[in-house]
Amino acid sequence: MPGFGTVNVLVASPLEAEHVARIEAADSRIRVLYAPDLLPVPRYQCDHTGVPRDLSSADRERWAQLREQADISFDFDWDSPAEMAKLCPRLRWVQGTSAGIGGFLERTGLLHSDLVFTTAAGVHGTPLAEFALLGLLHFAKGMPTLARWQRQQHWERHTSGVLAGTTVVVIGLGGIGREVSRLLAAAGLTVHGCGRPAHSYHVPGVSSYTDTTRLRAVLPEARALVLACPLTAETAGLIGAAELAALPAGAVVVNLSRGAIIDEPALVSALTSGHLAGACLDVFATEPLPLSSPLWAMDNVIVSPHSAATVAAENRLLVDLFTDNLKRWLADEPLRNVYDRAAGY
Repeated sequence: MPGFGTVNVLVASPLEAEHVARIEAADSRIRVLYAPDLLPVPRYQCDHTGVPRDLSSADRERWAQLREQADISFDFDWDSPAEMAKLCPRLRWVQGTSAGIGGFLERTGLLHSDLVFTTAAGVHGTPLAEFALLGLLHFAKGMPTLARWQRQQHWERHTSGVLAGTTVVVIGLGGIGREVSRLLAAAGLTVHGCGRPAHSYHVPGVSSYTDTTRLRAVLPEARALVLACPLTAETAGLIGAAELAALPAGAVVVNLSRGAIIDEPALVSALTSGHLAGACLDVFATEPLPLSSPLWAMDNVIVSPHSAATVAAENRLLVDLFTDNLKRWLADEPLRNVYDRAAGY
């Protein structure tokens, strides 16, 4: 917005001082509102949720005053996210720290506000692609058996599988799916991409395309299925018992998206029967994964606590994106990764 004076940027989740300084240095008109002593305490590096502090009434008033001044917010309010539109009267735009914010916007009601939201799409593509490759290699190379034999001090020559030359179906061809496709193609797999109906795609590494309405027809060709799509009304429950049965015996499923994309009881059944060789899961229907879930005890399942995207470089990459968007905002140019309310991502 050319001609605009000072722009107050609220940092609403824990961030290292060096990255806060980078935000402030992005433009001389930016004034950063940052009070780390009021923000939740991170539980691990790059934690954008943290444990809320036991704040005094005076501290809570300080936080309320910062919110009232904010024109732009890096992340959502940790205290009352659903009330941001009311408690932050000057607020115009929120930069999320996650690629998938649709469910959060619906739960909080922010979806119906006039605020602009941008996602972190693209920031997490590389670590999630590496996690997908790890999962596929884990089962192709028989790591569950090797781990069991090592515990038993058992030595037995055997034959393992190879990924190169096999086919994988990647559902979702956004920032994460594109990086997954590129890496798997580089590893020698044939990548079949699956996107939204009536959309065209050109993704490096993808050799052929289909859409979600024709998904079941291509699954019998796939030795692996990777879910990298956003959770929307169209993708919720996309993979059920019929889709899992359509995969060939010995296939592997990797879920990088959201737990609700797949019918979890049907997945457990396919793993228990041996129809699926394994599953590599970073997301689940209920999180944290309940102690009663059979997935915990299954040797043919990798359980990751929704952390595959969280790497030490995450905050640097998030601030790279945010500062670029700040410069765009101040120049009245289109922002990157604007949340599309109609599409749901």
